[in-house]
Amino acid sequence: MSKKKPTPAEETPEILDAPLEDGAVDAEEPAAEDIEAIKAELEAARKQSEEYLNMAQRVQADFENFRRRNNAARAESFEEGARAFIATILPVMDNLERALAVESADEALKEGVGMVHRQLSEALEKRGVTVIDRMGEKFDPSLENAVMQGTAEEGEPGTVCAVLQKGYKMGDHVLRHAMVKVVAE
Repeated sequence: MSKKKPTPAEETPEILDAPLEDGAVDAEEPAAEDIEAIKAELEAARKQSEEYLNMAQRVQADFENFRRRNNAARAESFEEGARAFIATILPVMDNLERALAVESADEALKEGVGMVHRQLSEALEKRGVTVIDRMGEKFDPSLENAVMQGTAEEGEPGTVCAVLQKGYKMGDHVLRHAMVKVVAE
């Protein structure tokens, strides 16, 4: 005769089938206090998660703003440096123009100076440098320095009648004011 082995259900002690005593907690049903505590912890964790998300988003936005300001400052500094450098080489341009204005028997030298002048002019043009040429126009102190006064025969009162030294600007920035002669008003 073989003995049949009991199944797990048959091995279960009878104590599990017995009614629960007062104050005893069923393993499958947590107590109401436990549920409320878990809900409170979950809500606190949710609030903390939202706070961390908001903080991370603010930090990311602050960093983007910093990067944008830094790029703008760097670009402005680069342009400011370029303007300062160009302003230092404007006297070279003036001297090349003076050399071209002088009569010379040496045509090769004059042609070489002309080539250097042309190359420097093209480089300045590529960089956005323009000549302030306001001959015959109303005097503008933001673009020109009046260093001489002309007579009524030289033009309309208050207008530029002669340019003694060219002025240059780069975009909206005046690199050097033009030195001009202005007809007296």
